[in-house]
Amino acid sequence: MEGKRMNRRKRDHIIAWLFLFPATFAFVVFMFWPLAYTVYLSFLKWNMVAPTKKFVGFKNYASIVQDEVTIQIVANTLFYIAILVILIFAIPYILSYVNTFVMKKGKSIYKTLLFIPSLISLVVGAIVLQWIFNPISGPVSGIVGKFGITMPTWSKTKGLVIFVIALVAVLKSFGYNFLVLLSGMSSVSDELIEAAKLEKTSHTKIFTGIVMPLTSSTAIYVLIISIVQGMQYVFTPIKVLTQGGPNNASSNIIYGVYQEAFTFYNTGKASALSIMTMVIFLILLYLEFKYVEKGVYYEN
Repeated sequence: MEGKRMNRRKRDHIIAWLFLFPATFAFVVFMFWPLAYTVYLSFLKWNMVAPTKKFVGFKNYASIVQDEVTIQIVANTLFYIAILVILIFAIPYILSYVNTFVMKKGKSIYKTLLFIPSLISLVVGAIVLQWIFNPISGPVSGIVGKFGITMPTWSKTKGLVIFVIALVAVLKSFGYNFLVLLSGMSSVSDELIEAAKLEKTSHTKIFTGIVMPLTSSTAIYVLIISIVQGMQYVFTPIKVLTQGGPNNASSNIIYGVYQEAFTFYNTGKASALSIMTMVIFLILLYLEFKYVEKGVYYEN
């Protein structure tokens, strides 16, 4: 009897591993192996053409830390992320509250209008924004011109060029984030909101004191997704519109890795920059789980 149980357990373990094998194989081939190979390349000097690779140790990492261009693109990346947090997290958060608890009519119309831009591809969005902010014939130039303001050439203006590039990611992510946050608002009791209104509580206090704590789990998810998707979406508008210019003013870590690898053929430095970027995000993720996650409310 005991032998039959042991055989059954072994058979169950074998079946379980057979089911797990396809997913495990895919992770190893497409995630773990490329990661391990990138770490390996980060210690080498290689241009992807030479038959031999030269081991240089941590020189690639040291050159990144000491490079002024790298410091600039890191600063650009942080500025870009700050714009994303405001435009595709904070604003949709507020609008979802307004749509759920403030508006009485036309809710579906606004949902549709806010979501439609997310259907536009990144390339089309980049070209449309290039026309909108055209300093000569664009609609923004025409509007500010009526007030006697000259529209600067955004593609050559530091700060403004990052803002315009960020707007492409905003077009792609805003509607999706709005709908996700809107679904989180449905978990807040209408009776609770009405009771607060009867006590003449302002909408600002209702939002910060009731809605934000009760929807914090959804908000954390949207915040993380906003940053991750924003970093995925940023390559296309930079490649289409600015190629990192002027003087790396619009470049960021993602595009910097691409330039080092496929423009300058410095594979080792590109790999080192990739690993350092991954480490930075792992640290941010750890801090989020350690400090922010403690204040998150889960209904169950």
